[in-house]
Amino acid sequence: MGHGVVRGVTRAPEITLTGSYGLETRPLFASTQMRLEAGQWTCLLGRSGVGKSTILRLILGLPTQGRFIGTVTADDGHPLDGRAGYMAQTDLLLPWLSVRDNVVLGARLRGERPDLDKAHAMIDRVGLGAYHDKKPAALSGGMRQRAALARTLMEDRPLVLLDEPFSALDAGTRADMQDLAAEVLRGKTVLLVTHDPAEACRLGHHIKLLSETGITSWAVPDAPPARDVDDPQTLQAQAALLAYLRGTS
Repeated sequence: MGHGVVRGVTRAPEITLTGSYGLETRPLFASTQMRLEAGQWTCLLGRSGVGKSTILRLILGLPTQGRFIGTVTADDGHPLDGRAGYMAQTDLLLPWLSVRDNVVLGARLRGERPDLDKAHAMIDRVGLGAYHDKKPAALSGGMRQRAALARTLMEDRPLVLLDEPFSALDAGTRADMQDLAAEVLRGKTVLLVTHDPAEACRLGHHIKLLSETGITSWAVPDAPPARDVDDPQTLQAQAALLAYLRGTS
């Protein structure tokens, strides 16, 4: 989803988050800095509960359950409100609307005339061409996730935050949707939260690892994303990253 556009500000911004975050009873991550390079994909990994989704919400300025001491800034000095698209872990489809009406929901909420031709094309591209008029209840979990992805891609924002956007998809469909997202979001500033080392090594210009002590960087393969699923260097990188995350490297 997205909000009203900041008029005349369409360049993909570089985003810097600096600070620490904690819940009432314990710190979640220590004082750290994370930079999202303009026009590139940054993939964020870490164990469950360490605060990956919280970082998305902090960048978006959404409420969280804890306390953030720090700042979120864009390199152009403009506010982020109205320039960010967001896909949450849950699809957030409105059950009384069709797939088509869910995909153009952002435009309708802003009082704009939706681009139905673009919406139909996007729905076709996520493989839901036969389901334009279906309600979410008629869709499987993976199909709902693809509808939510289509809605996010429709928003065409310079900053896009994705929280496990391909997690409900089978391997083949996941690769197809990764390719689609990489194509449509080329030149955007993207933060992808994922638990999948293969996904991060395939899509990331940058890979960041979040832990209680802060954020560290992980080397990415030489080839530009989206990398081939069978690229030897990418396979080697994902194996090394998985071993590190499992604590066996």
